[in-house]
Amino acid sequence: MINFTPGPSELYFTVFDHMKQAFRDGIPSLAHRSKAFESIFGDATLGLRELLGIPPSFHIAFTGSATEVWERSIQNLVADRSFHLVNGAFSRRFMEISKLLGKETDALVVPEGSGFDAVSIPEDQELIGLTHNETSTGVSLPMTLIKSIRAANPKSLIVVDAVSSLPFVDFDFSEIDACFFSVQKGFGLPPGLGVWIFNERCLAKADTLKASGRSIGTYHSLPSLYTFAKKNQTPETPNVLGIYLLGKVVADFLRRGITTLRRETEYKAAVLYGALDRHDAIEPFVQRPEDRSKTVITVSSPDRIAELTSYLTNQGFLPGEGYGALKQSQLRFANFPAHSKETFEALSDAIERF
Repeated sequence: MINFTPGPSELYFTVFDHMKQAFRDGIPSLAHRSKAFESIFGDATLGLRELLGIPPSFHIAFTGSATEVWERSIQNLVADRSFHLVNGAFSRRFMEISKLLGKETDALVVPEGSGFDAVSIPEDQELIGLTHNETSTGVSLPMTLIKSIRAANPKSLIVVDAVSSLPFVDFDFSEIDACFFSVQKGFGLPPGLGVWIFNERCLAKADTLKASGRSIGTYHSLPSLYTFAKKNQTPETPNVLGIYLLGKVVADFLRRGITTLRRETEYKAAVLYGALDRHDAIEPFVQRPEDRSKTVITVSSPDRIAELTSYLTNQGFLPGEGYGALKQSQLRFANFPAHSKETFEALSDAIERF
């Protein structure tokens, strides 16, 4: 079975060999204050900088998950107010966490499956939360939208959930202040590790909130994460194996080349969307092509989803279910580096025969 669920998704093909080597080398029991771990941390972060084009003014820290970064972002970067673009379950959850933490939270909410046209955000927002790729529905934000939000809100911190976007998306880091992801999607790794990329403006805001007496968290506050990251360490005993595997897979991606990975992602998305557009009974859930994600492709067919699921499973393809209320009417297909062009061609051929 080829796993097309959006996360945990298909493992990258080199992970098994890297895992065997890790156990031979004792990585799972490695002391996290050792020079060996500092080397592993450094390899992973240096590789990410090269792969994603992260500038020196941004810092990288590891967390337990991307879900954790929703909470940590609000704790460390918001005294009073945040604003969110909401068009699905995960962007909504980012907003809800801000409310649960007692912040004045406002949002621009559009129907699931829709993108955003005109966006007007009040000037006094401390944080603007954007979900670049809404994994629940397969809607992606264009870079031009992020650029326009930055131009209109230069004082706000722009924090981007890039969980199912990276490494495909090519962010202009001058347009954002932080982004984050977890490794079980686009990086083809087992779950249990989040990566938070943040700039000096974020650090300054966290320091200001801390100095004012506000709670910004404890061992995983932004200043704490940064202080340890400067030493290639973490505040607590981390997922050492996960960081090791991330460094190894990032090195594999670099050997393939990020340009190649991105071109292949574009090609695979075009192949599957083409098959869906030609089909009589099933179609892309996201109607406007400019809003369609390249990395999470959502299929809609309210009357035939169960039949399609059974058919594809028998063909050796494991699709992802629709999310939440859309579970019975949709399927989601991950398009990550772990999924080959040949696999997508076979999947598209199978769908055309359905």
